[in-house]
Amino acid sequence: MPTFSAPDGTRLAYRTYGEGDPVLCVPGGPADSRYLGELGGLSAHRRLIVPDLRGTGRSSVPEDTATYRCDRLVDDIEALRRHLGLPRTDLLGHSAGANIAVRYAARHPSHVGRLALITPSARAVGIDITGEERRDLARLRSGEPWFPAAFAALEAITRGTGTDWAAVDPFFYGRWDEAARNHHAASRPENPEAITHFGAEGAFDPPATRAALAAFEAPVLLLAGQFDLNSPPRSAAAFAELFPHATLVVQEGAGHYPWVDDAARFAGSVAAFLG
Repeated sequence: MPTFSAPDGTRLAYRTYGEGDPVLCVPGGPADSRYLGELGGLSAHRRLIVPDLRGTGRSSVPEDTATYRCDRLVDDIEALRRHLGLPRTDLLGHSAGANIAVRYAARHPSHVGRLALITPSARAVGIDITGEERRDLARLRSGEPWFPAAFAALEAITRGTGTDWAAVDPFFYGRWDEAARNHHAASRPENPEAITHFGAEGAFDPPATRAALAAFEAPVLLLAGQFDLNSPPRSAAAFAELFPHATLVVQEGAGHYPWVDDAARFAGSVAAFLG
């Protein structure tokens, strides 16, 4: 894997897939970016540049754990853009990576061509999701054989009396089959310090970020999964309203990883947006 140097000297790695105009793809987690794969075949349309965030995958662990903070990770994305010699790039962020992407867009709007936010976490802009909203969305899956145990675990977690997160894993996919189970195993974050410090004090400034996004003139895509408990369609719709030029797409039958649930539909939607 090629590498580049972050502003603090930490050595960071990135993957590339496909050919054509580049799209810089920011993973969530923070987790090894291999879980993104080639985003359901999006690499057939564009060249995907996919970094491993610091302390994940093949990127080095930093000396200062404070650099795991979301706002500090923006500096790593800017360092990668400079390393690649791109005056401007399309930017894609998945899940927690969407927080990094929007903070990057707020800080460096002239460096972003188009912005795609895939099942985005909305912590950076202060959009909250209630436990009741998650339960209502979960009830749409009541016909699934795994539903009774998964829903009981979800209710306990939302009440603050349960910790069986593994039991709710099926809710993150449109189909809980072998492919989904294998993908989920590969997408689990492995660096607890990166997770703990990602949202530490100072990582987010929702009022300032909202104000910056209100002046962001580039086209924006927000793609939500119909069944996604982590980033429900309602929160994605509220997120879209923060931009002057945003399009919301809800992929039917999809969860938090829509390229796993229906690769062709996902890649088609994102490729059409990116052009």
